[in-house]
Amino acid sequence: MEPLALWCVAPQTAEHRPAELGDGLLVETQFTGISRGTERLVWEGSIPTSQYERMRGPHQEGDFPFPIKYGYCAVGLIMDGDRRGEMVFALHPHQDAFRLPGDALTPLPAGLPAERAVLAANMETALTIVWDSGVAAGDRVIVVGAGVVGCLVGYLAAQLPGAEVTLVDTNTTRADLAAALGCDFAQPEAPLPEADVVIHTSASEAGLVRALEYAGHEATVVEASWHGDKTVRLPLGADFHSKRLRLVSSQVGSIPPVRAPRWTHARRLGTVLSLLRDPVLDRLISGESTFEQLPGEYGTIMTSARTLCHRVRYRAS
Repeated sequence: MEPLALWCVAPQTAEHRPAELGDGLLVETQFTGISRGTERLVWEGSIPTSQYERMRGPHQEGDFPFPIKYGYCAVGLIMDGDRRGEMVFALHPHQDAFRLPGDALTPLPAGLPAERAVLAANMETALTIVWDSGVAAGDRVIVVGAGVVGCLVGYLAAQLPGAEVTLVDTNTTRADLAAALGCDFAQPEAPLPEADVVIHTSASEAGLVRALEYAGHEATVVEASWHGDKTVRLPLGADFHSKRLRLVSSQVGSIPPVRAPRWTHARRLGTVLSLLRDPVLDRLISGESTFEQLPGEYGTIMTSARTLCHRVRYRAS
């Protein structure tokens, strides 16, 4: 049977359409996760023309702006070949079945439920951000934006000995989540001690401006948000130069240079899956839809302030 996938077909419009099955081992999708930050820009049609090629997702069909099949957080069961019965993670759009070469299918480690493995792409982003930040034991760290990536960054940083990590967000309902992840919580207007490392993940101009204000002398500020076609204005005439701040971009598509001689994308993904074994991370799954419901609910998922990682279920339990 011809597989079905979720397609963004016009600004803020999604529907099921037939899709290519591909080549390789047959995978029956069990779950996908919605990576809200990037997928919202795709759904809105907010990808800059200059970034059309760079933003092509793995196994994407169609071309920007529309129609396009997009997404990259899939967990499924291999249905044929010598790996039949193996549960795997793949960078693949929302689709009920697909084929991929074996080296594009990463087995889930023991102890990682398939339901939680949809966080893998977000954790991969978070780990790369932590690497790019240079955060170390004992550092005072502020993460501006308690979305799923910001929460995962805070979770990783909080495990460093002696680190003091604060998640900052306008949404006060994230305070309990921050505590569960080992972090303090504050609203943006709250005064905080100057930080050694500030990481911005809110995808807002105001958030990045506040991140610069939190930074201590010669601190590092990591811009981990992607703003699509929006222009961001920064007060670089204020304390930016006198504090000698270091503003660094982070993007998951590449291994940071200091690790590139030793780390492959496969090694990073394997490490990421092992980091997801902690059950507390289930709190980052903010909701679930069936694949059948997805076109009708996709817009609400994209625009709801409560969305962290939204899981899509493809098979009945």
